Amino acid sequence: MTTRTQPDSTTSAYPRRWLALALLGTAQFMLILDVTVVAIALPQMEADLSLSREALTWVVAAYTVAFGGLMLLGGRSADLFGAKPIVYTGLLVFVAGSLAAGFADSGTVLLAGRIAQGVGAAMLSPAALSVVVRLFEGDERNRALGIWSALGGGGAAIGVLLGGLITAGPGWPWVFFINVPIGAIVLIGLLRVLPPLPPQPGARARLDVPGAILVTGATGLAIYALTVAGEIGWTAPRTLIFAGIAIALYLLFGWWQKTTRSPLMNLSLLGRRPVFSGVFVLGIATALMVAVFFLGTFYFQQYAGFGPLVTGLLFLPVALATMAGAQVAGKLVGRLGARKLGAVGMTVGAIGLLVPALWSTTLTTTIGISFGSLGIGMLFVVASVTALGNVAPEEAGIASGLLSTFHEIGASVGVATVSSIAVVSLTGGGDTGFKQAFLAAAIAAVAATVIASIAIPGRSQKA
Repeated sequence: MTTRTQPDSTTSAYPRRWLALALLGTAQFMLILDVTVVAIALPQMEADLSLSREALTWVVAAYTVAFGGLMLLGGRSADLFGAKPIVYTGLLVFVAGSLAAGFADSGTVLLAGRIAQGVGAAMLSPAALSVVVRLFEGDERNRALGIWSALGGGGAAIGVLLGGLITAGPGWPWVFFINVPIGAIVLIGLLRVLPPLPPQPGARARLDVPGAILVTGATGLAIYALTVAGEIGWTAPRTLIFAGIAIALYLLFGWWQKTTRSPLMNLSLLGRRPVFSGVFVLGIATALMVAVFFLGTFYFQQYAGFGPLVTGLLFLPVALATMAGAQVAGKLVGRLGARKLGAVGMTVGAIGLLVPALWSTTLTTTIGISFGSLGIGMLFVVASVTALGNVAPEEAGIASGLLSTFHEIGASVGVATVSSIAVVSLTGGGDTGFKQAFLAAAIAAVAATVIASIAIPGRSQKA
């Protein structure tokens, strides 16, 4: 049976909660932005640091693997030790990693900085969302989650825009250096604004380190397998071997969670209908969004022949549409319910992605992916409200970690899938591959509409 969230008496109606949300949202915006900000800068990094093709892949994947793989550990740590110290530590580690990546003079140093960024993000993101869940209640929580989702979804889109502007301006190191002053401002503000947030009384006394290692290794290998599948094929021996090891580690993790005295997470959490449907919707939404970025970036630069600056500017309406969709959803989810809003978001996303699949020009592609992003932005809110609306306060950190983990896994699935389908176009074979990949994404959105309509509980359902 699902336990409804009870008001947190230590933070209920905290007067500076909206300022705290602004600071935490800025931090989350920065973390999500760094998933995509390097995309347009990769050619310049390749030339300056003499990076191999595999190293270029890992400039993106190293951050995603560390971010997604350590997310559950970060969320559980917030439950056990309190969200504030995990927020502060994660922010400091992320800024240090950004500084290292910006000063990198070799591929090794760059990848080390990206891994450090991912470790910091894995601590900061679920802990920050846990704070938001504790600071707000009822309808205010829905609005806060809408703002949070808008910043997160928009951050990924603006990352492509900002990456183009910076790459064409001061150069690629500044896609990392920009995090340093922003991180410092956010840290100083949070030190002054956040209220006391002690560990939840229901939290366990110890951290499950073996479980954290198992789930981190499994997630990292799964993300790696999905990432390389787009380059070497879904049935290639390396893809199958790493995928098989990942599955084995997940099974071992499940066994360990049932036998250890202090498990990392309660596996029954994923068995709850709202949580399961919420992480499913988030995984699909992120896969569709990253597919838009990946296909759009290569279409505009490789097929249409635009430079990084123009390509970045073409993603401005995508970013605005994503944030607008999240804001609209944040206001309507209380009245329409998550199930109806999820169906609307998936349908709008499918229609938008179908446009470039059927009619491929710069104008139609821009209009299509922007319209589709309006619906995808709605899905980020649907996912957060559905998954977090009925969890107990002591489970907020791990539930947030689950959401963020599926965010990164969804990103990897999206990239691996569309890159495999669009391989003809990616190797210079016209726009046929792009059209097929956009069509596949649209079909996936339609299928997800059916599944989400069944999985997401109705307004009168609680389990």
